[in-house]
Amino acid sequence: MRPARLTVNFDFSALYVSLLALGGVILILDAVLWGPRRRRHAGDNAQPSALVLNVRSLFPILFIVLIVRSFIFEPFRIPSASMMPGLVDGDFIFVNKFSYGLRLPLSNTKFLSTGTPARGDVVVFRLPRNPSIHYIKRLIGLPGDHVTVRDNRVTVNGHEIPLQPDGVYAGGFGFDGSALGRESFGGKAHELMFAPGLLVTDFDAVVPAGSYFFMGDNRNDSVDSRFADVGFVPEANLVGHAMRIWWNWRFPSWPNLHRIGKAIL
Repeated sequence: MRPARLTVNFDFSALYVSLLALGGVILILDAVLWGPRRRRHAGDNAQPSALVLNVRSLFPILFIVLIVRSFIFEPFRIPSASMMPGLVDGDFIFVNKFSYGLRLPLSNTKFLSTGTPARGDVVVFRLPRNPSIHYIKRLIGLPGDHVTVRDNRVTVNGHEIPLQPDGVYAGGFGFDGSALGRESFGGKAHELMFAPGLLVTDFDAVVPAGSYFFMGDNRNDSVDSRFADVGFVPEANLVGHAMRIWWNWRFPSWPNLHRIGKAIL
């Protein structure tokens, strides 16, 4: 089984905050120390150093990038098959950081509530046992839900989630011949894959308060909340709602331009 682990595990927010802090220190030093000294020696026409000029140019760009990545959209790359057939290896996706509340960079503390997750959302979250690792899965169970999985049929609070056969997968990646199905939450349908020859994992539990239950769309080939390595995911670990594919490149193959712009259902 494969986790839907994302490749962007480096903390870019920490990098941008550090660079902004360093740039701020340089600009303050120029304003209170270097600038007055420069003008005393060379007059009002004295030019700042190349370092100061570069910081002045880059500071607003870094600030805008930090704001966008922290509060609006963040890019990730899909490196695994556990969210097939909707997401495939090589997809680059945009994650809406505004969907479930705004969080401060570094501390990840929520300071503004902007919405709540819904069943069926495809969500990026931080792995509870190692928050430096990001996973992407489909939200199945909300806090307090009784979730049962039997032979790949999902029941939530006694209601079986609609699932209809939808043919056979023929898109490559080693999964040709896998059965497909269309699962529906609240009238919104998405496609699932049931890879043959792999263990079907059952589950039965109530989702704790303040936590969520997630599953991969490649149901027989996904390490998700059914397994102790992931388990229930606290609300504080949610990163955002996966919305759209903006690029696909499975190196060394050519980019797949047909996937650009596809919505994540």
